Amino acid sequence: NNSVSDAEIIEMLAQHLITKPVFDALFKDHSFAEHNPMSLAMQKVLDALNEHHLDKEADTLNSFYESVRMRAEGINTAEGKQSIILTLYDSFFKNAFPRMTEKLGIVYTPVEVVDFIIHSVNDVLKSEFGKTFADDNVHVLDPFTGTGTFINRLLQSGLIPADRLTYKYKNEIHANEIVLLAYYIASINIETVYHDQMKTVNPDLQYAPFEGICLTDTFEMYEKDDLVSKVLIDNSERRKRQKNLDITVIVGNPPYSAGQESGNDNNANVKYPFLDSRIEETYAKHTTATLKNSLYDSYIRAIRWASDRIKDCGVIGFVTNGGYIDSNSADGLRKCLADEFSSLYFFHLRGNARTSGEQRRKEKDNVFGQGTRTPILIAVLVKNPNTKQHGQIYFHDIGDYLSREEKLEKISDLVSINGITAIDGWTTITPDVHNDWLNQRDDSFSEFIEMGNKKNKEATTLFQNYSHGLKTNRDAWTYNNSLKKLNVNIESLINIYNRELSKIKQLSNWDFDKDVIQDSKYISWTRALKNDFLKEKPINNNVTQHKVASYRPYTKQWLYYNPQLNELLGQFPRIFPKNESNLTISLVGLGTPKEFSCLITNTIPDVQILANAQCFPLYLYEETSTENKADDLFSHAETNTADGQYTRKDAISDEGLKHFQDAYPTETISKEDIFYYVYGLLHSEDYRTRYADNLTKELPRIPCVKKAEDFWAFSKAGRDLAHWHLNYE
Repeated sequence: NNSVSDAEIIEMLAQHLITKPVFDALFKDHSFAEHNPMSLAMQKVLDALNEHHLDKEADTLNSFYESVRMRAEGINTAEGKQSIILTLYDSFFKNAFPRMTEKLGIVYTPVEVVDFIIHSVNDVLKSEFGKTFADDNVHVLDPFTGTGTFINRLLQSGLIPADRLTYKYKNEIHANEIVLLAYYIASINIETVYHDQMKTVNPDLQYAPFEGICLTDTFEMYEKDDLVSKVLIDNSERRKRQKNLDITVIVGNPPYSAGQESGNDNNANVKYPFLDSRIEETYAKHTTATLKNSLYDSYIRAIRWASDRIKDCGVIGFVTNGGYIDSNSADGLRKCLADEFSSLYFFHLRGNARTSGEQRRKEKDNVFGQGTRTPILIAVLVKNPNTKQHGQIYFHDIGDYLSREEKLEKISDLVSINGITAIDGWTTITPDVHNDWLNQRDDSFSEFIEMGNKKNKEATTLFQNYSHGLKTNRDAWTYNNSLKKLNVNIESLINIYNRELSKIKQLSNWDFDKDVIQDSKYISWTRALKNDFLKEKPINNNVTQHKVASYRPYTKQWLYYNPQLNELLGQFPRIFPKNESNLTISLVGLGTPKEFSCLITNTIPDVQILANAQCFPLYLYEETSTENKADDLFSHAETNTADGQYTRKDAISDEGLKHFQDAYPTETISKEDIFYYVYGLLHSEDYRTRYADNLTKELPRIPCVKKAEDFWAFSKAGRDLAHWHLNYE
């Protein structure tokens, strides 16, 4: 992987240097360091660096090594050694290399989940292909092996008889790992488990290294030819050998990582042009979502990669983030899965910590403990070219209110997907026209007028324009209850930015990541601010750029309103220009686990006033231009603002007004009446309940109620609610 930086190479050498004595202490009887190609290669590099007296650095860890030796004494079982090494790895790794843990989405899989997947895949191999893991030419790959748990449990499962184990171990079991430390541990664990399993059959068995493991970035392997290194020849040969095989089974726990959380992290995911182009021409092509970034999350890349890797025949068993089973952005992914696989089994383990209220209590614990906040899903995906039926989707939910222990016990009791079949627990899913699988929407919703549609300019919509809430991406700097503190924070931020700008102007060659301050205590970098910096654009502190904003429901704060320091202004220059007044109805946005709700505000709403808020205004403003006023979009505006600088127009469209006038021909209805009707209707429990599934997947559509008096009742309710929601104390 030629995107590996010098710093990451140094980190790998450090991992080797620090951990080799640990392995020597725990596995004295195995000549790991003498046989493993990566260990040998790393040691050669370190031997060449010995003149720098690295021993002195390592000496500081002697007490640590001694404690490991003491713990290792008397522990002779593979399980005992694995327990020590995994505990050591988990606590050591997260503290020593936190950025890598975050970047690679490293979370380790409960054994109960691993066993369920392995037994499920074996059962599918039997029922669909008349084979098992033990048969010839059933090649198994764990492409993200971590510490080797999937391969270890396969070797220990009894699914491969002892007389077949040596052949499979040497020829048809494969694993990849990108992190050197994890690769070492996986290698040792797999070798130890294999030898322990074989001792009963052959007590005189000689040490046999596991040659099926590669230190590699699985995705990068298929992007281009291997960048062969003189020091990594053995590892390169293993990679080439694996790439030429027909893989029948892929199992594992892919990393969960959508990308860095902040521009300060300098920790963005690696790009994979070929793999990402496959996502673009499949999952992204068929989605209706506007934002497609989540389709490039590592675990979705893994699903795309694995589907391509087994070609038209094989089985995938993954445990992943379960968001794709019902998220709005994954509709194209779901369509492609149904098209590409003959049978699909989904076992939903719940545990979504990003919900609230009763739903959060139903989700309860995550099987990964505190390792992740996402819902978890086991997927067993089958491609059988000889089957008559295609796209058969089976779903089972583990149940509500279950603790982690209860979930793991239930998984263990079921053993495999056959256990769910035995209790008749599968629900057969038929996708709807929207490629929804769960919580399918009410089709009558499509008969109503859309509130807004930015994809289809020809669509008839109720509002001419709308916006996401304000995204500053540096709330700690740009919001404050105290105007004085806000000014202090902003002045500090701008001074540091301009100071760094002056500094790099003095340098002939400079690198943003290395030469510019990255500490988030002093400055918060985002894509737009970094781009301004690279263009050497200074920031001027303008004290007139203060507004009162609605930061959270019924919580107003001072906002520093500045295009350079607010990452995305959206349409707010047209909704709240300068000191002009307006109202907006903010809705819970799409793609969140939050229940639908809405709130009216008379100040700029933050994007998280409600989750990923979408904001629909009463008015739109345009700067008045004397030169082209005649052909201005707003030349027929109903009202001009007091100073004449802006032209104001109702945001409700003419088509939207006509839609309601046609529904109630005897009534005199204004656009303002419709605005409040919408606000009243969106608070209707009947509406929210009937169309709950629609409202999680698309913007509201607004029905015309049957009677004119009901229209006026909703419009009045909207005005009354607006009074209380705006004039709170």
